[in-house]
Amino acid sequence: MISIPTHTLNDGTALPALGLGTWPLGDDEAQAAVVSALEAGYRLIDTATNYRNERGVGRAVAAGVVPREEIVVTTKLPGRHHGYAETLASFEESRARLGLDRVDLYLIHWPLPRVDRYVDSWKAMIKLREDGLVRSIGVSNFTAGHIERLEKETGVLPSVNQIELHPLWPQEELRAFHAAKGIVTESWSPLGRGTPLLEDPAVARIAEAHGVSAGQVVLRWHTQLGAVPVPKSASPERQRANLDVFGFELSEDEMTAVADRARRRLGGDPEVHEEF
Repeated sequence: MISIPTHTLNDGTALPALGLGTWPLGDDEAQAAVVSALEAGYRLIDTATNYRNERGVGRAVAAGVVPREEIVVTTKLPGRHHGYAETLASFEESRARLGLDRVDLYLIHWPLPRVDRYVDSWKAMIKLREDGLVRSIGVSNFTAGHIERLEKETGVLPSVNQIELHPLWPQEELRAFHAAKGIVTESWSPLGRGTPLLEDPAVARIAEAHGVSAGQVVLRWHTQLGAVPVPKSASPERQRANLDVFGFELSEDEMTAVADRARRRLGGDPEVHEEF
């Protein structure tokens, strides 16, 4: 079983340096995927209310493959539940579906600036942490401006911002902002889903030089940036390969070559994207 390094969050807790994404798996698929991932050595599991698989993730955690206290379970607040009271109620629904006494990392899924209730949700999440129902709180798809507003209005910074991050969209400025604020960057769509990134000749040459796969090269790129990728896979073999990226190191030139390509966002723009 592979041992995974960890990052220390700004609240003093530990976050594994690589996790398992579960979108768009259904409950049964998610349960099987999380069980095999835990067996392989994963300790960070990422779900969300809008993934509609919290029950499956919870069943996998309850299966006892590894002790509960070793697992970091992440879920996310959907846009339709923004607001103080709404966030508290939504959290209880997630906690019930997961079957957990405590959620380890709770994120606001999207900021929805037009709705303009993310600060109210953040205040509720601070209360959840203070009450011991959530270990760490963070955000997803937030810009630097959104995070600065949270800090200004509550004095509390997120521990994590999970953002679209891959070699086609490397987010240099936002990552630098996170580093300055002590926020850990998590990467969704870390392998550039739906693009030919993993067939790229430069990535293939680097993979051959290290005796690894193209996917392992890209995930290693993330971890060397200090980001925490959460690739989705239901295949036990692929899960083990995705996790096995801590035994080699990319040179500075290789790091540059991986991201030396045209910029391309694959998901929504947080300033305007709305997902309820």
